[in-house]
Amino acid sequence: MRLLVLCVVCVPLLLSIQLIITSLFLGQVFATQSSEHSLPLTQKTFTSTDCIGCHQAQTDDWHKSDHAKAMSLPNERNVLANFSQQYARHFSQLAYFFTENGQFKATIKDNEVANGRNLEGGETFTVIYTFGHYPLQQYLVETDPGRLQVLPFAWDARTKEEGGQRWYHIYTEDIKAEDRLHWRQPLQNWNGMCADCHSDELKRNYQQDTNKFTSTFTGINVGCVSCHGTKNNEIHALDATDKAASSGLYEQVLWKLEPGDKTVSWSGPARDNTFMDGCFACHSLRSPLTDGFAANTPFLDNFSPQLITPPLYHPDGQIKEEVYVYGSFLQSKMYEQGVNCLDCHDPHTMKIKVEGNGLCLQCHTAQSFDTPKHHKHPVNTAGAQCVNCHMPSETYMGVDARRDHSFKIPRPDLSESFNTPNACIACHKDESNQWAAAALEKWNGAPKDLSQTRQTLLKLRHGQAVSLQTHLLIGHDSSIDTITRASAIEMLNRSTDHLLPTQLTSFINHEEALIRLAAARVANLVPAQERTSLLQPLLNDAVRAVRTAAVQQLVSLDIAQADINVYAAAFKEMLTANENVAWRGEGRVNQGNIALQEGDQIGAEIAYEGAVNIDPYFPVGYMNLADFYRAKQREDLVSEVLKKGLENLPLSADIAYSYGLHMVRQKNLPQAIQYFSKSVSLDPANPQLAYTYALAIDGSGDTRAAIKALKTLMPNYQNKQQLVELGMYLSQKAANRRDFDWFQQLQ
Repeated sequence: MRLLVLCVVCVPLLLSIQLIITSLFLGQVFATQSSEHSLPLTQKTFTSTDCIGCHQAQTDDWHKSDHAKAMSLPNERNVLANFSQQYARHFSQLAYFFTENGQFKATIKDNEVANGRNLEGGETFTVIYTFGHYPLQQYLVETDPGRLQVLPFAWDARTKEEGGQRWYHIYTEDIKAEDRLHWRQPLQNWNGMCADCHSDELKRNYQQDTNKFTSTFTGINVGCVSCHGTKNNEIHALDATDKAASSGLYEQVLWKLEPGDKTVSWSGPARDNTFMDGCFACHSLRSPLTDGFAANTPFLDNFSPQLITPPLYHPDGQIKEEVYVYGSFLQSKMYEQGVNCLDCHDPHTMKIKVEGNGLCLQCHTAQSFDTPKHHKHPVNTAGAQCVNCHMPSETYMGVDARRDHSFKIPRPDLSESFNTPNACIACHKDESNQWAAAALEKWNGAPKDLSQTRQTLLKLRHGQAVSLQTHLLIGHDSSIDTITRASAIEMLNRSTDHLLPTQLTSFINHEEALIRLAAARVANLVPAQERTSLLQPLLNDAVRAVRTAAVQQLVSLDIAQADINVYAAAFKEMLTANENVAWRGEGRVNQGNIALQEGDQIGAEIAYEGAVNIDPYFPVGYMNLADFYRAKQREDLVSEVLKKGLENLPLSADIAYSYGLHMVRQKNLPQAIQYFSKSVSLDPANPQLAYTYALAIDGSGDTRAAIKALKTLMPNYQNKQQLVELGMYLSQKAANRRDFDWFQQLQ
């Protein structure tokens, strides 16, 4: 492009030219998938391209954000990876990256011999879009018309000095074609798994009968309308996001440091932080309730979130699996005190506002916290950085380190008892938890004792047995944050198989939607005849997530005539939610369960068969279909389905266990014991499998062998009360006092 030499009088012309150039450039950045042009500003509905002319500064900032690079068309500017005849290997999977006629392509072959470069039998794909940009960039290809999948190899966009500038596989283990995590399977599908958080106004448009997508979006990446909405009254009436971003100077005055305090506190009226529902929509682990979502709408109207439960989180609530930010931030004291995302992150670049400890010192006094007296490390070292102690990171997708937003204080004393990580040992890898705990106690005194309910919570999440009474107390403890209390309520099925309606009533009527949601999720523990009256108020709840959770527990139950309309409306919302995940096995199984509860035998069979067909490496599909045939006394079909499941999923403990139960019903106990043994070896942490295995051995007439097997397996389990009771029973049966005492001392 030629340089323009302009004098001062040409500035208006220069501005016009800049807008034209910017619009041309953003035509690609905000590319639409359809042939429709952006609507004029005089109409009521907007796309992100309509915002450029009046909001140049915000657009410039947005260009610096990850949102702007969430997805792009593949060209020399956007593709970061080396496609110059590059090979990449991961166990038996071979990839070859190259360009042809200006297009970026990849040939992928599974089951290639070690160290070979024979691409014969592989399949070549053309890159349709880039996906993300740093610290890794992925690439989307079309495997079937309208169905986009993520290639199994990603580009490490970090510098060479950081170990980057290379092709690598996003999983550390060998992902075979017969694995549910294989890149061709539904869990790696862009349309269902990724698209709604990487583009404006995504609609999946999944057709269940043909198992096809015709997905659309108005902007190729995360643009203006994803956060600000599309309607004229939304955009130009200063929405909640704008208010939060524009009131920074005003709000700084309302964060006050009171005499004697070390941290500022909010002194104004309650902050309107509802705009964070837009942030949570993507920065959370959740299930969609609608096809796509809109800005300025409640999070719980669009999604049903995953709560703080193992194995996704550690027993103390720290992040473990890829759970994003929502669950950890809602646990924090920051969130409780009214801190929002934009207090730390710029509203358009999304970068943190201040690098280093200065970000935390916006609210926490330097003389109290940014000093060796507090952090006990030399100034300007890694140990002196606030985030390294209070926001430890987990690495996902091989290279992407993400920080925990619960802002917890390191507790190595708890790590020893509950196997939780702590920042001290994460840095001092050669030291022990005892060493770290002793150091902290020397510096700060003995750690603060946990309340009884928090101790119970840790035991519960660690897999230890807790009484129902102490479990319920967690949900009633108002000193604990809302999402943690809700999570404990959702885990009630781990401490009981029966609840009285009165034990859930206060949760059902709670002002916090997450508490109501959790209560609805475990309402199946209440007897059916009492469940209807308990849950009926939630059918007309303020948020969709609660309504759909409630109605799911009421399918097939009698509903009062006066509530038929609200039930029907909530039921329709539940069906829509299941349709939105029907492209994967879980959605089809849910549909089958609902059909079965309604007495729709044909619909249930079609749904369960669909789960097996579209998601062949999802074990629950086989088990539910087998159970369906067992209820119909078609044991021949039960055997056929489970054998197919074992063939596709030879490492599934659940299917092996189900086949063992089938063998019991066939009175083939020796083969049943063989499959129960296999299930225990495949899932050594599940005490139910060990319980059934020992019972089967005893049922074969060899009680002593059952006791021996149980004693061998016992060290594998945290929650072993049921196994202890079985061991005591078998010892009594065998008249073996020594074994009885051995099991009894484990109580």
